[in-house]
Amino acid sequence: MARIENPCHKEGWNLPGTGVRYKEEPTVLMRIIPYAILAVVVPIAGCVLKPADADKQNDALDATAGRYGYATDDRTRTRTTDDLPPEPAWRDVLRRAFLANGDLEAAYHEWAMAVHKINQAGSWPSQPVELNFEYMFSAQRMKSFDRLTTSVRLMDATALPNKTYQDAVVVWREAQAAGERFRAAKFDLQVKVLQAWSDYCLQAERVRIQQQNAGLLRLVADTAASRVRAGGSQQEQLRADVELKLADSELATMKSELEQQRAVLNGLLRRPAAAALLAPTTFPAARPIPADDDSLLAAGVVNNAELSAMGYDRESRRAAVRRARLEYMPEINPMAAFTGSISQSIGAAIVLPTQFPKIRAMIAESRADLRRIEASAGQLQADRAGQFASTLLALRDAERRGLVFTEDIIPLAQRTVDLSRQAYSNGASSYIDLIDTQRTLLEVRLTAVEARATREKMLAELEALAGMDVETLAPASPATQETKP
Repeated sequence: MARIENPCHKEGWNLPGTGVRYKEEPTVLMRIIPYAILAVVVPIAGCVLKPADADKQNDALDATAGRYGYATDDRTRTRTTDDLPPEPAWRDVLRRAFLANGDLEAAYHEWAMAVHKINQAGSWPSQPVELNFEYMFSAQRMKSFDRLTTSVRLMDATALPNKTYQDAVVVWREAQAAGERFRAAKFDLQVKVLQAWSDYCLQAERVRIQQQNAGLLRLVADTAASRVRAGGSQQEQLRADVELKLADSELATMKSELEQQRAVLNGLLRRPAAAALLAPTTFPAARPIPADDDSLLAAGVVNNAELSAMGYDRESRRAAVRRARLEYMPEINPMAAFTGSISQSIGAAIVLPTQFPKIRAMIAESRADLRRIEASAGQLQADRAGQFASTLLALRDAERRGLVFTEDIIPLAQRTVDLSRQAYSNGASSYIDLIDTQRTLLEVRLTAVEARATREKMLAELEALAGMDVETLAPASPATQETKP
Protein backbone atom coordinates (compact mmCIF):
# COMPACT_ATOMS: atom_id res chain seq x y z
CA MET A 1 0.00 0.00 0.00
CA ALA A 2 1.32 3.43 -0.91
CA ARG A 3 2.69 5.55 1.91
CA ILE A 4 2.02 9.27 1.66
CA GLU A 5 4.21 11.52 3.78
CA ASN A 6 3.19 15.09 4.42
CA PRO A 7 5.95 17.38 3.03
CA CYS A 8 4.42 20.52 4.52
CA HIS A 9 6.65 21.12 7.57
CA LYS A 10 6.60 24.28 9.57
CA GLU A 11 9.84 26.17 9.99
CA GLY A 12 11.77 25.00 13.04
CA TRP A 13 10.23 21.50 13.05
CA ASN A 14 12.88 18.90 14.16
CA LEU A 15 13.12 15.26 13.21
CA PRO A 16 13.81 13.43 16.50
CA GLY A 17 17.16 11.65 16.72
CA THR A 18 18.68 13.23 13.63
CA GLY A 19 19.33 16.81 14.56
CA VAL A 20 17.98 17.82 11.17
CA ARG A 21 15.92 20.97 11.12
CA TYR A 22 13.62 21.68 8.16
CA LYS A 23 13.17 25.25 7.19
CA GLU A 24 11.80 25.02 3.63
CA GLU A 25 8.12 25.47 2.77
CA PRO A 26 6.42 23.39 0.01
CA THR A 27 6.80 25.10 -3.33
CA VAL A 28 3.92 26.07 -5.60
CA LEU A 29 4.97 23.37 -8.05
CA MET A 30 4.63 20.72 -5.35
CA ARG A 31 1.09 21.87 -4.70
CA ILE A 32 0.18 21.81 -8.39
CA ILE A 33 1.56 18.36 -9.26
CA PRO A 34 -1.28 16.23 -7.80
CA TYR A 35 -3.92 18.37 -9.50
CA ALA A 36 -2.08 18.20 -12.82
CA ILE A 37 -2.03 14.41 -12.61
CA LEU A 38 -5.73 14.30 -11.84
CA ALA A 39 -6.40 16.62 -14.78
CA VAL A 40 -4.85 13.99 -17.05
CA VAL A 41 -6.37 10.93 -15.37
CA VAL A 42 -9.99 12.07 -15.00
CA PRO A 43 -10.74 12.49 -18.74
CA ILE A 44 -9.33 9.06 -19.43
CA ALA A 45 -11.45 7.58 -16.64
CA GLY A 46 -14.59 8.91 -18.35
CA CYS A 47 -14.02 6.95 -21.58
CA VAL A 48 -16.68 4.44 -22.73
CA LEU A 49 -15.97 2.13 -25.67
CA LYS A 50 -19.25 0.99 -27.22
CA PRO A 51 -20.99 0.73 -30.62
CA ALA A 52 -22.18 3.96 -32.17
CA ASP A 53 -25.82 2.76 -32.14
CA ALA A 54 -25.76 1.89 -28.44
CA ASP A 55 -27.11 5.32 -27.48
CA LYS A 56 -30.26 4.60 -29.49
CA GLN A 57 -31.29 2.25 -26.70
CA ASN A 58 -31.33 5.17 -24.28
CA ASP A 59 -33.46 7.17 -26.72
CA ALA A 60 -35.89 4.28 -27.14
CA LEU A 61 -36.02 3.84 -23.37
CA ASP A 62 -36.89 7.50 -22.83
CA ALA A 63 -39.51 7.46 -25.59
CA THR A 64 -41.14 4.37 -24.11
CA ALA A 65 -41.11 5.93 -20.66
CA GLY A 66 -43.28 8.78 -21.89
CA ARG A 67 -45.58 6.51 -23.85
CA TYR A 68 -46.37 4.17 -20.97
CA GLY A 69 -46.26 6.71 -18.15
CA TYR A 70 -42.97 5.74 -16.51
CA ALA A 71 -41.00 8.49 -14.82
CA THR A 72 -37.57 8.97 -16.40
CA ASP A 73 -36.35 10.75 -13.25
CA ASP A 74 -35.70 8.19 -10.52
CA ARG A 75 -36.29 10.83 -7.87
CA THR A 76 -39.97 11.28 -8.72
CA ARG A 77 -41.06 7.62 -8.76
CA THR A 78 -44.53 8.62 -9.90
CA ARG A 79 -46.61 7.31 -12.77
CA THR A 80 -49.71 8.51 -14.52
CA THR A 81 -52.56 6.03 -14.07
CA ASP A 82 -55.74 7.76 -15.17
CA ASP A 83 -58.87 5.93 -14.14
CA LEU A 84 -61.45 4.66 -16.60
CA PRO A 85 -64.30 6.80 -17.93
CA PRO A 86 -67.84 5.98 -16.75
CA GLU A 87 -68.57 3.94 -19.90
CA PRO A 88 -65.20 2.57 -21.04
CA ALA A 89 -64.45 1.09 -24.45
CA TRP A 90 -61.72 -1.39 -25.28
CA ARG A 91 -59.22 1.40 -25.99
CA ASP A 92 -59.80 2.92 -22.54
CA VAL A 93 -59.35 -0.44 -20.84
CA LEU A 94 -56.17 -1.21 -22.79
CA ARG A 95 -54.67 2.22 -22.13
CA ARG A 96 -55.31 1.85 -18.40
CA ALA A 97 -53.58 -1.55 -18.46
CA PHE A 98 -50.51 -0.12 -20.21
CA LEU A 99 -50.25 2.66 -17.64
CA ALA A 100 -50.83 0.60 -14.50
CA ASN A 101 -49.99 -3.09 -14.99
CA GLY A 102 -47.12 -4.16 -12.73
CA ASP A 103 -45.83 -6.97 -14.96
CA LEU A 104 -45.36 -4.57 -17.87
CA GLU A 105 -43.62 -2.09 -15.58
CA ALA A 106 -41.28 -4.83 -14.35
CA ALA A 107 -40.39 -5.72 -17.96
CA TYR A 108 -39.64 -2.05 -18.62
CA HIS A 109 -37.24 -1.82 -15.70
CA GLU A 110 -35.52 -5.04 -16.75
CA TRP A 111 -34.92 -3.39 -20.09
CA ALA A 112 -33.64 -0.25 -18.34
CA MET A 113 -31.23 -2.36 -16.27
CA ALA A 114 -29.85 -3.97 -19.43
CA VAL A 115 -29.39 -0.57 -21.10
CA HIS A 116 -27.51 0.87 -18.12
CA LYS A 117 -25.12 -2.09 -18.17
CA ILE A 118 -23.73 -0.98 -21.55
CA ASN A 119 -21.68 1.85 -20.05
CA GLN A 120 -20.57 -0.44 -17.25
CA ALA A 121 -19.19 -3.01 -19.69
CA GLY A 122 -17.63 -0.39 -21.99
CA SER A 123 -15.85 1.69 -19.36
CA TRP A 124 -12.13 1.93 -20.08
CA PRO A 125 -9.61 1.68 -18.47
CA SER A 126 -11.15 -1.24 -16.69
CA GLN A 127 -9.06 -0.71 -13.52
CA PRO A 128 -8.83 2.25 -11.11
CA VAL A 129 -5.77 4.50 -11.25
CA GLU A 130 -3.42 4.44 -8.26
CA LEU A 131 -1.43 7.57 -7.34
CA ASN A 132 1.66 7.20 -5.09
CA PHE A 133 3.49 10.02 -3.35
CA GLU A 134 6.75 9.47 -1.45
CA TYR A 135 8.81 12.16 0.27
CA MET A 136 12.44 11.48 1.18
CA PHE A 137 13.88 12.86 4.42
CA SER A 138 17.58 13.66 4.04
CA ALA A 139 20.23 15.85 5.64
CA GLN A 140 21.52 16.77 2.22
CA ARG A 141 20.63 20.10 0.76
CA MET A 142 17.97 19.09 -1.75
CA LYS A 143 14.98 20.92 -2.99
CA SER A 144 11.63 19.66 -1.77
CA PHE A 145 10.66 19.05 -5.38
CA ASP A 146 13.59 16.65 -5.82
CA ARG A 147 12.69 14.78 -2.63
CA LEU A 148 9.12 14.02 -3.85
CA THR A 149 8.58 10.88 -5.89
CA THR A 150 5.25 10.66 -7.73
CA SER A 151 4.05 7.53 -9.55
CA VAL A 152 0.91 6.72 -11.50
CA ARG A 153 -0.18 3.22 -12.39
CA LEU A 154 -3.27 1.07 -12.71
CA MET A 155 -4.09 -1.05 -9.69
CA ASP A 156 -4.20 -4.15 -11.88
CA ALA A 157 -3.73 -5.13 -15.48
CA THR A 158 -6.40 -3.58 -17.68
CA ALA A 159 -8.02 -5.13 -20.71
CA LEU A 160 -7.06 -3.91 -24.14
CA PRO A 161 -9.58 -1.52 -25.75
CA ASN A 162 -10.82 -4.15 -28.22
CA LYS A 163 -11.72 -6.46 -25.32
CA THR A 164 -13.66 -3.72 -23.56
CA TYR A 165 -15.42 -2.80 -26.79
CA GLN A 166 -16.44 -6.40 -27.35
CA ASP A 167 -17.80 -6.61 -23.80
CA ALA A 168 -19.96 -3.59 -24.60
CA VAL A 169 -21.17 -5.23 -27.82
CA VAL A 170 -22.31 -8.31 -25.91
CA VAL A 171 -24.23 -6.24 -23.37
CA TRP A 172 -25.64 -3.96 -26.09
CA ARG A 173 -27.15 -6.94 -27.90
CA GLU A 174 -28.57 -8.19 -24.60
CA ALA A 175 -30.14 -4.76 -24.05
CA GLN A 176 -31.75 -4.93 -27.48
CA ALA A 177 -33.13 -8.36 -26.63
CA ALA A 178 -34.49 -6.97 -23.35
CA GLY A 179 -36.22 -4.19 -25.31
CA GLU A 180 -37.91 -6.76 -27.53
CA ARG A 181 -38.97 -8.76 -24.48
CA PHE A 182 -40.59 -5.61 -23.14
CA ARG A 183 -42.47 -5.33 -26.44
CA ALA A 184 -43.45 -9.00 -26.11
CA ALA A 185 -44.72 -8.28 -22.59
CA LYS A 186 -46.77 -5.42 -24.02
CA PHE A 187 -48.44 -7.70 -26.58
CA ASP A 188 -48.90 -10.43 -23.97
CA LEU A 189 -50.71 -7.96 -21.73
CA GLN A 190 -52.69 -6.68 -24.71
CA VAL A 191 -53.90 -10.21 -25.51
CA LYS A 192 -54.91 -10.85 -21.91
CA VAL A 193 -56.76 -7.54 -21.56
CA LEU A 194 -58.58 -7.67 -24.90
CA GLN A 195 -59.59 -11.29 -24.44
CA ALA A 196 -60.74 -10.64 -20.88
CA TRP A 197 -62.69 -7.60 -22.11
CA SER A 198 -64.34 -9.70 -24.86
CA ASP A 199 -65.26 -12.39 -22.34
CA TYR A 200 -66.64 -9.72 -19.99
CA CYS A 201 -68.78 -8.18 -22.73
CA LEU A 202 -69.92 -11.63 -23.85
CA GLN A 203 -70.89 -12.60 -20.32
CA ALA A 204 -72.87 -9.37 -19.95
CA GLU A 205 -74.73 -10.23 -23.16
CA ARG A 206 -75.40 -13.75 -21.85
CA VAL A 207 -76.89 -12.26 -18.71
CA ARG A 208 -79.18 -10.01 -20.74
CA ILE A 209 -80.31 -12.88 -22.97
CA GLN A 210 -80.85 -15.15 -19.98
CA GLN A 211 -82.93 -12.45 -18.31
CA GLN A 212 -85.15 -12.33 -21.40
CA ASN A 213 -85.30 -16.12 -21.43
CA ALA A 214 -86.31 -16.21 -17.76
CA GLY A 215 -88.97 -13.59 -18.50
CA LEU A 216 -90.44 -15.78 -21.24
CA LEU A 217 -90.44 -18.82 -18.97
CA ARG A 218 -92.19 -16.77 -16.30
CA LEU A 219 -94.94 -15.99 -18.79
CA VAL A 220 -95.19 -19.71 -19.60
CA ALA A 221 -95.48 -20.53 -15.90
CA ASP A 222 -98.18 -17.89 -15.41
CA THR A 223 -100.08 -19.23 -18.43
CA ALA A 224 -99.84 -22.80 -17.11
CA ALA A 225 -101.10 -21.67 -13.71
CA SER A 226 -104.08 -19.97 -15.35
CA ARG A 227 -104.88 -23.18 -17.20
CA VAL A 228 -104.73 -25.19 -13.99
CA ARG A 229 -107.17 -22.81 -12.36
CA ALA A 230 -109.42 -23.29 -15.37
CA GLY A 231 -109.29 -27.07 -14.92
CA GLY A 232 -106.24 -27.90 -16.99
CA SER A 233 -103.52 -30.44 -16.26
CA GLN A 234 -101.25 -29.66 -13.33
CA GLN A 235 -98.33 -31.49 -14.95
CA GLU A 236 -97.84 -28.67 -17.46
CA GLN A 237 -97.60 -26.14 -14.63
CA LEU A 238 -95.04 -28.25 -12.75
CA ARG A 239 -92.89 -28.54 -15.81
CA ALA A 240 -93.07 -24.79 -16.42
CA ASP A 241 -92.15 -24.08 -12.78
CA VAL A 242 -89.13 -26.41 -12.95
CA GLU A 243 -87.87 -24.75 -16.13
CA LEU A 244 -88.35 -21.31 -14.59
CA LYS A 245 -86.41 -22.22 -11.46
CA LEU A 246 -83.62 -23.71 -13.57
CA ALA A 247 -83.50 -20.52 -15.64
CA ASP A 248 -83.37 -18.35 -12.51
CA SER A 249 -80.55 -20.49 -11.11
CA GLU A 250 -78.66 -20.25 -14.39
CA LEU A 251 -79.13 -16.49 -14.38
CA ALA A 252 -77.71 -16.24 -10.85
CA THR A 253 -74.70 -18.32 -11.93
CA MET A 254 -74.13 -16.09 -14.96
CA LYS A 255 -74.24 -12.97 -12.79
CA SER A 256 -71.72 -14.53 -10.42
CA GLU A 257 -69.44 -15.38 -13.35
CA LEU A 258 -69.79 -11.79 -14.56
CA GLU A 259 -68.57 -10.56 -11.17
CA GLN A 260 -65.67 -13.01 -11.30
CA GLN A 261 -64.61 -11.83 -14.74
CA ARG A 262 -64.84 -8.23 -13.58
CA ALA A 263 -62.49 -9.01 -10.68
CA VAL A 264 -59.99 -10.66 -13.05
CA LEU A 265 -60.14 -7.71 -15.46
CA ASN A 266 -59.70 -5.23 -12.62
CA GLY A 267 -56.64 -7.19 -11.52
CA LEU A 268 -55.08 -6.77 -14.96
CA LEU A 269 -55.84 -3.05 -14.72
CA ARG A 270 -54.37 -2.83 -11.21
CA ARG A 271 -57.67 -1.74 -9.70
CA PRO A 272 -59.56 -3.04 -6.64
CA ALA A 273 -61.35 -6.29 -7.44
CA ALA A 274 -64.74 -4.82 -6.53
CA ALA A 275 -64.20 -1.56 -8.44
CA ALA A 276 -67.05 -0.58 -10.72
CA LEU A 277 -66.55 -1.54 -14.35
CA LEU A 278 -69.55 -0.95 -16.56
CA ALA A 279 -69.92 -3.37 -19.44
CA PRO A 280 -71.36 -2.10 -22.75
CA THR A 281 -75.14 -2.36 -23.06
CA THR A 282 -74.63 -4.21 -26.35
CA PHE A 283 -71.72 -6.27 -27.59
CA PRO A 284 -69.12 -3.90 -29.13
CA ALA A 285 -68.76 -3.60 -32.87
CA ALA A 286 -66.05 -5.69 -34.51
CA ARG A 287 -62.63 -4.12 -34.91
CA PRO A 288 -61.92 -3.67 -38.62
CA ILE A 289 -58.97 -5.37 -40.30
CA PRO A 290 -57.80 -3.08 -43.13
CA ALA A 291 -55.52 -5.66 -44.76
CA ASP A 292 -56.56 -8.79 -46.66
CA ASP A 293 -55.39 -12.33 -45.97
CA ASP A 294 -52.53 -12.10 -48.47
CA SER A 295 -51.14 -9.01 -46.75
CA LEU A 296 -51.53 -10.61 -43.34
CA LEU A 297 -49.78 -13.79 -44.45
CA ALA A 298 -47.03 -11.72 -46.09
CA ALA A 299 -46.48 -9.86 -42.82
CA GLY A 300 -46.57 -13.13 -40.93
CA VAL A 301 -44.39 -13.20 -37.84
CA VAL A 302 -41.55 -11.06 -39.18
CA ASN A 303 -42.14 -8.47 -36.45
CA ASN A 304 -42.88 -10.96 -33.71
CA ALA A 305 -41.31 -9.62 -30.51
CA GLU A 306 -40.23 -13.03 -29.21
CA LEU A 307 -38.47 -13.87 -32.46
CA SER A 308 -36.80 -10.45 -32.50
CA ALA A 309 -35.54 -11.01 -28.96
CA MET A 310 -34.16 -14.39 -29.96
CA GLY A 311 -32.42 -12.76 -32.91
CA TYR A 312 -30.66 -10.28 -30.65
CA ASP A 313 -29.79 -13.12 -28.27
CA ARG A 314 -28.16 -14.88 -31.20
CA GLU A 315 -26.10 -11.78 -32.03
CA SER A 316 -25.14 -11.47 -28.37
CA ARG A 317 -23.88 -15.06 -28.29
CA ARG A 318 -21.87 -14.50 -31.48
CA ALA A 319 -20.26 -11.46 -29.87
CA ALA A 320 -19.57 -13.58 -26.79
CA VAL A 321 -17.69 -16.11 -28.94
CA ARG A 322 -15.55 -13.30 -30.39
CA ARG A 323 -14.95 -11.95 -26.89
CA ALA A 324 -13.86 -15.34 -25.59
CA ARG A 325 -11.28 -15.61 -28.40
CA LEU A 326 -9.76 -12.29 -27.34
CA GLU A 327 -8.66 -13.90 -24.08
CA TYR A 328 -5.63 -15.19 -25.98
CA MET A 329 -4.39 -11.61 -26.24
CA PRO A 330 -2.23 -10.19 -23.42
CA GLU A 331 -3.21 -7.37 -21.09
CA ILE A 332 -1.15 -4.37 -20.13
CA ASN A 333 -0.48 -2.35 -17.00
CA PRO A 334 1.20 1.00 -17.81
CA MET A 335 2.93 3.17 -15.20
CA ALA A 336 4.83 6.46 -14.95
CA ALA A 337 6.98 7.96 -12.18
CA PHE A 338 9.25 10.92 -11.58
CA THR A 339 11.37 12.15 -8.68
CA GLY A 340 11.58 15.89 -9.03
CA SER A 341 14.16 16.79 -11.63
CA ILE A 342 16.37 13.82 -10.78
CA SER A 343 14.63 10.96 -12.60
CA GLN A 344 11.64 10.31 -14.83
CA SER A 345 10.46 6.92 -16.03
CA ILE A 346 7.62 5.21 -17.86
CA GLY A 347 6.94 1.52 -18.20
CA ALA A 348 4.36 -1.18 -18.65
CA ALA A 349 3.76 -4.65 -17.33
CA ILE A 350 2.47 -7.10 -19.94
CA VAL A 351 0.29 -9.92 -18.59
CA LEU A 352 0.46 -12.98 -20.82
CA PRO A 353 -2.36 -15.54 -20.75
CA THR A 354 -1.41 -18.97 -19.48
CA GLN A 355 -4.79 -20.66 -18.81
CA PHE A 356 -5.25 -21.98 -22.33
CA PRO A 357 -7.55 -24.90 -21.34
CA LYS A 358 -9.80 -22.42 -19.57
CA ILE A 359 -9.90 -20.13 -22.61
CA ARG A 360 -10.69 -23.03 -24.94
CA ALA A 361 -13.48 -24.09 -22.60
CA MET A 362 -14.87 -20.54 -22.54
CA ILE A 363 -14.94 -20.48 -26.36
CA ALA A 364 -16.60 -23.90 -26.51
CA GLU A 365 -19.18 -22.83 -23.94
CA SER A 366 -20.03 -19.67 -25.91
CA ARG A 367 -20.35 -21.69 -29.11
CA ALA A 368 -22.66 -24.20 -27.43
CA ASP A 369 -24.79 -21.36 -26.11
CA LEU A 370 -24.95 -19.92 -29.63
CA ARG A 371 -26.07 -23.25 -31.06
CA ARG A 372 -28.72 -23.48 -28.33
CA ILE A 373 -30.12 -20.06 -29.22
CA GLU A 374 -30.09 -20.88 -32.95
CA ALA A 375 -31.95 -24.15 -32.40
CA SER A 376 -34.54 -22.52 -30.15
CA ALA A 377 -35.00 -19.63 -32.58
CA GLY A 378 -35.58 -21.98 -35.50
CA GLN A 379 -38.18 -23.97 -33.62
CA LEU A 380 -39.86 -20.81 -32.31
CA GLN A 381 -40.03 -19.48 -35.86
CA ALA A 382 -41.82 -22.63 -37.04
CA ASP A 383 -44.16 -22.66 -34.03
CA ARG A 384 -45.18 -19.03 -34.37
CA ALA A 385 -45.68 -19.35 -38.14
CA GLY A 386 -47.98 -22.33 -37.58
CA GLN A 387 -49.86 -20.53 -34.83
CA PHE A 388 -50.25 -17.47 -37.05
CA ALA A 389 -51.80 -19.45 -39.90
CA SER A 390 -54.03 -21.40 -37.51
CA THR A 391 -55.19 -18.25 -35.72
CA LEU A 392 -55.94 -16.50 -39.00
CA LEU A 393 -58.06 -19.46 -40.13
CA ALA A 394 -59.90 -19.52 -36.80
CA LEU A 395 -60.53 -15.77 -37.06
CA ARG A 396 -61.97 -16.06 -40.56
CA ASP A 397 -64.12 -19.02 -39.51
CA ALA A 398 -65.49 -17.02 -36.57
CA GLU A 399 -66.22 -14.15 -38.98
CA ARG A 400 -68.02 -16.58 -41.28
CA ARG A 401 -70.14 -18.03 -38.47
CA GLY A 402 -71.00 -14.60 -37.15
CA LEU A 403 -71.96 -13.42 -40.64
CA VAL A 404 -74.12 -16.50 -41.28
CA PHE A 405 -75.98 -16.11 -38.00
CA THR A 406 -76.39 -12.34 -38.35
CA GLU A 407 -77.46 -12.21 -41.99
CA ASP A 408 -79.21 -15.58 -42.45
CA ILE A 409 -80.18 -17.45 -39.31
CA ILE A 410 -81.29 -14.55 -37.09
CA PRO A 411 -83.62 -13.13 -39.78
CA LEU A 412 -85.10 -16.62 -40.26
CA ALA A 413 -85.58 -17.05 -36.53
CA GLN A 414 -87.16 -13.61 -36.31
CA ARG A 415 -89.45 -14.50 -39.21
CA THR A 416 -90.45 -17.69 -37.37
CA VAL A 417 -91.34 -15.65 -34.27
CA ASP A 418 -93.45 -13.27 -36.38
CA LEU A 419 -95.32 -16.16 -38.00
CA SER A 420 -95.86 -17.84 -34.62
CA ARG A 421 -97.17 -14.61 -33.18
CA GLN A 422 -99.56 -14.23 -36.14
CA ALA A 423 -100.71 -17.86 -35.85
CA TYR A 424 -101.24 -17.46 -32.14
CA SER A 425 -103.38 -14.34 -32.69
CA ASN A 426 -105.47 -16.31 -35.21
CA GLY A 427 -105.82 -19.26 -32.82
CA ALA A 428 -103.83 -21.60 -35.07
CA SER A 429 -100.95 -22.02 -32.59
CA SER A 430 -100.55 -22.38 -28.86
CA TYR A 431 -98.92 -19.90 -26.55
CA ILE A 432 -96.25 -22.45 -25.66
CA ASP A 433 -95.24 -22.71 -29.33
CA LEU A 434 -94.88 -18.95 -29.49
CA ILE A 435 -92.64 -18.93 -26.40
CA ASP A 436 -90.49 -21.73 -27.82
CA THR A 437 -89.85 -19.81 -31.03
CA GLN A 438 -88.89 -16.73 -29.04
CA ARG A 439 -86.47 -18.75 -26.92
CA THR A 440 -84.96 -20.19 -30.10
CA LEU A 441 -84.38 -16.64 -31.34
CA LEU A 442 -82.56 -15.79 -28.10
CA GLU A 443 -80.32 -18.85 -28.45
CA VAL A 444 -79.47 -17.92 -32.03
CA ARG A 445 -78.60 -14.39 -30.94
CA LEU A 446 -76.33 -15.75 -28.21
CA THR A 447 -74.54 -18.03 -30.68
CA ALA A 448 -73.94 -15.08 -32.99
CA VAL A 449 -72.48 -13.01 -30.16
CA GLU A 450 -70.22 -15.90 -29.12
CA ALA A 451 -68.87 -16.08 -32.67
CA ARG A 452 -68.15 -12.35 -32.62
CA ALA A 453 -66.38 -12.67 -29.26
CA THR A 454 -64.26 -15.52 -30.60
CA ARG A 455 -63.33 -13.37 -33.57
CA GLU A 456 -62.14 -10.52 -31.32
CA LYS A 457 -60.08 -12.89 -29.17
CA MET A 458 -58.45 -14.43 -32.25
CA LEU A 459 -57.69 -10.93 -33.55
CA ALA A 460 -55.87 -10.01 -30.33
CA GLU A 461 -53.81 -13.20 -30.56
CA LEU A 462 -53.06 -12.53 -34.22
CA GLU A 463 -51.70 -9.08 -33.35
CA ALA A 464 -49.35 -10.56 -30.77
CA LEU A 465 -48.08 -13.16 -33.24
CA ALA A 466 -47.59 -10.55 -35.97
CA GLY A 467 -45.96 -8.10 -33.56
CA MET A 468 -48.08 -5.17 -34.74
CA ASP A 469 -51.53 -3.67 -34.25
CA VAL A 470 -53.99 -4.23 -37.08
CA GLU A 471 -54.74 -0.51 -37.17
CA THR A 472 -51.19 0.07 -38.42
CA LEU A 473 -51.52 -2.28 -41.41
CA ALA A 474 -51.89 -0.84 -44.88
CA PRO A 475 -55.44 -1.16 -46.24
CA ALA A 476 -56.12 -3.69 -48.96
CA SER A 477 -56.17 -2.43 -52.53
CA PRO A 478 -59.60 -2.03 -54.19
CA ALA A 479 -58.72 -4.68 -56.77
CA THR A 480 -57.98 -7.17 -54.03
CA GLN A 481 -61.23 -6.36 -52.24
CA GLU A 482 -63.24 -6.86 -55.44
CA THR A 483 -61.78 -10.31 -56.11
CA LYS A 484 -62.10 -11.43 -52.50
CA PRO A 485 -64.98 -13.97 -52.19
